[in-house]
Amino acid sequence: MPGIFTISLDFELHWGGFEKWPLATNGYAGKKAMNRYFLNTRQIIPRLLNCFEHYQVHATWAAVGLLLHENRRQLEAGIPSLKPTYRHRELSAYHYLEKYGIGLHEADDPFHYAHTLVKQILATPGQELGSHTFSHYYCNEAGQTPEQFRADLRAAKRASTRYGVRPRSLVFPRNQFNDAYLKVCAEEGFNAVRSNPPVWFWNINTRNESRWKRFNRGLDAYLPWGKDYTYDLSSLSYQPGMPVRTPASRLLRPYRPEEMMLNELKIRRIEGELRHAAKTGKVYHLWWHPHNFGFHPEENMKGLNRILDTFGELSKQYGMVSMNMGEIADQIILRSHGHAAA
Repeated sequence: MPGIFTISLDFELHWGGFEKWPLATNGYAGKKAMNRYFLNTRQIIPRLLNCFEHYQVHATWAAVGLLLHENRRQLEAGIPSLKPTYRHRELSAYHYLEKYGIGLHEADDPFHYAHTLVKQILATPGQELGSHTFSHYYCNEAGQTPEQFRADLRAAKRASTRYGVRPRSLVFPRNQFNDAYLKVCAEEGFNAVRSNPPVWFWNINTRNESRWKRFNRGLDAYLPWGKDYTYDLSSLSYQPGMPVRTPASRLLRPYRPEEMMLNELKIRRIEGELRHAAKTGKVYHLWWHPHNFGFHPEENMKGLNRILDTFGELSKQYGMVSMNMGEIADQIILRSHGHAAA
């Protein structure tokens, strides 16, 4: 079987970190670094889509449901009545809405709406519109409940129906999940989720992680500190009542000008893992946030193009293919049904 290259993107804009990323309040154009960061992100997304189409890369765009609305009236109408009761209220998107507010529509507020970008994603071959929950929901934070999470997923599904999409792939914000919430995902029609690499320093269960754990995650991006994160498709399984878990292999970390040698090591590490997956017929799952390219967009695109060039070569040499998360889950579920019939 040929190797499989999959990409998933946590599509958030400002909803991915409203509690820690202050925006300028006196007009957005060039007023503050964070504003420029997200404006650059919006400009980079069409370039990503062009690259994916050129290299025939299939990707899952896990979008925060709040982004999918055209205006504030639509957004407010889509908010579920059952909201997360986090112990730390500042983590709630609804607390942010009440305290700071947002603009009327995308042209007025390009940080909290992405209707035009979503339309471009759906118009590009091989791209899947998945979910990053409706409100960037944190499944392991104190105070919230599974039923609040269910209400959030239902709101995310309603937002997607505006585009004629029934989302079936989900990426958990901050990679926080547990078995109870996986079951809720399946009950709400999500048959694919991204899980963390199977190594202790990617076990993200708490709000305040140790520096040691974060240090190990960072070190592993550049050096063979962890394990082989490629995996056989046959290692994935489908259990009725649970979604297919598609482990991440590698986070594509952003370019940093002060880390010239590390930037090169990072790209080489990904290229090497991708080659290994192609040669051994395994899955390689790369992920990042589009806003990771918001600073130094040209350097970030240069690194990504190297990775995609490598995939193009491996596709010709070894027959490597690209699938999004939903397509991988389809393969696993079909295989499971075939075995059951046999």
